[in-house]
This record gives sequence, C-alpha cells and structure tokens, in this order.
Amino acid sequence: MPHSAETFDLITMGRIGVDLYPLQTGVPLAEVETFGKFLGGSPTNVAVAAARLGRSAAVVTRTGDDPFGAYAHRALREFGVDDRWVTPVDGLPTPIAFCELFPPDHFPLYFYRRPKAPDLEIHPGELDLDALRAARILWTTGTGLSAEPSRTATFTALEARDRAGTTVFDLDWRPMFWDDAPEARRHYARALRHATVAVGNVDECEIATGVRDPLACARALLDAGPDLAVVKRGPEGVLALHRDGSAAEVPPVPVDVVNGLGAGDAFGGALCHGLLAGWELERTLRYANAAGALVASRLACSSAMPTAAELDDLLAGEPTAAARAAPTARG
Repeated sequence: MPHSAETFDLITMGRIGVDLYPLQTGVPLAEVETFGKFLGGSPTNVAVAAARLGRSAAVVTRTGDDPFGAYAHRALREFGVDDRWVTPVDGLPTPIAFCELFPPDHFPLYFYRRPKAPDLEIHPGELDLDALRAARILWTTGTGLSAEPSRTATFTALEARDRAGTTVFDLDWRPMFWDDAPEARRHYARALRHATVAVGNVDECEIATGVRDPLACARALLDAGPDLAVVKRGPEGVLALHRDGSAAEVPPVPVDVVNGLGAGDAFGGALCHGLLAGWELERTLRYANAAGALVASRLACSSAMPTAAELDDLLAGEPTAAARAAPTARG
C-alpha cells in the first residue's frame, strides 16, 4: 500500500539503473560469460536498505521508457520502496552498470549512461515539495549535481527543506560524471550549506573540502554547514563528528569480501535507520558498519541489503544463516 507523503521516513533523490554483475570472481569482464541482474543506483539502494529495516521509503528519479525501466519499477515495489516519483524519459535508455570482481578490494565499475542518464532529467517543477518537506529524512547526492536539470532540482529540494528534519548530502563523487573537481567542489559547497548531515569516504571528502586527513575532513565538513559529518574510512572503519561536540570512531566489521560495491549504500540506509531511531552516535555507526559489511560479503547490492535480524545477529557475534551460506568466491 502506498504511503501518504506525510508518513515517509526517507525520500532519496538521484541515480537508478540496472546492475549486471558477473557470476564469476577474478575473471576480466571481457571473459565473463554469465551475469546476474539487480536493481542499482546509490540513492535507490539506500532507500532499499532502509525499507529492509522497516522504514517507509520512496525514490525521486527517472528511468528510460524501456524494459529495464519496467524492471526498476517492479523491483522497487518488491523491495517495498514507493515508486510514485519514478517517471520515464522518452529517448533515453535506463542506465546499466557492469563491474569486475577481484576481492578483497578491487571492483572496477563501468557505467553506461549515454547519451545522458534519465535520472539527470529530474526537473525542479515536477518535484512534490510538500512531500520532500514532510519526509523525516531527505537523501541527496553529489552525482545529482553533475548536470542540469537535476542540479537545479537537487538545490530546489534542499532549499525547500530549509534544514528541517534530517537532510543528508551524500558526497557520492564519481569523477566520470564531472568535467573537473573544482566545479564539483563549488556545487558541493552550496549543497552542504543546506544539509544537516554529510556522508562520504576520504576521497569524496577531499573533493569537497580540499583536505584528506579524516579528522580534518570531518571538521571541514562541519564548517561548511552540516551538524553531523560522517567519514567512511574503508578497512579503517568510520569516523563521525557532531556540532554538539559528540564524536565516535568505530572499527570495521571483518567479513570475507565478495563484492565491495553497495556496502556504502547499505551503510547509508542503516545510518538513516539509526538517526530515525534516535540512537546515540556510536551505536548508529556500529549498526551502519555492520550493514555495509554484510553487503560486502554478498554479490549483489539492492537484493543483498540486510534485515534488522541479520544485523542483530552479526553485532551479537553470531553469523546469520545467509552469511554462513555466502561463498567467499564465485567460480
């Protein structure tokens, strides 16, 4: 059943597509013979991750008017994510993405978003601003700023929120979508002024702030406007600082990595869950870290998003049934 605009815990804006991931590990893409098809796109995955944890979620995005677009709608509904603001664009294909799997830390990603991705055709005049204001969390991304009209639509949504509730800006730096880093930094600075939470890995934080040390990154993000800065450090865990003086730094959750792609989206969905629950900062980060770890131990992104029971088991030190069954390599 669709939720009313007033009841959404989370609305995300931005990328959607179809991930075609190889069913062989350690094989170059040119030699891969079989693929699995999954719903993809970072903010879409964040919404799926939150829905898996029992949150009401919706996505504002656009697809092609094609079979992959129809698949995206069906997958969203199956995951319990509202698709009312997912609309087609004539003449532009739904994006697809391929990756290569070289665990534990090499996962080249290939985006097919030409001549232009439909999710960059979100127009500001088509936004349901009342719904965006009412959502408990709005999640926006750096990729949404990489082209018009999506850039203006993203700023329109951020400004309409006026820092109400929780407004997240995911730095989401993808260099292939930008002409240069200085252009991205300029637009990121404007978005950060309207955000209450900033999230990114060290590379993304460096693009946004010009500094690379994690603690310096967090401080620079707070100086840019948000109340909470979350810096993901990969194998070194995650660091967060809040404007109220609270801070937390937690280690990673060790897993046998199958595919590191999507771990950050699981982290994002679980981060939203913790923020909505009003948990203290360290508990929220531990929960989000666990979500990212579980997805890294699985092949897919969207369909790999964990349930609350799986996360509780992992954090309690007990492997889940799915984790016990998950292979560490795929032949």
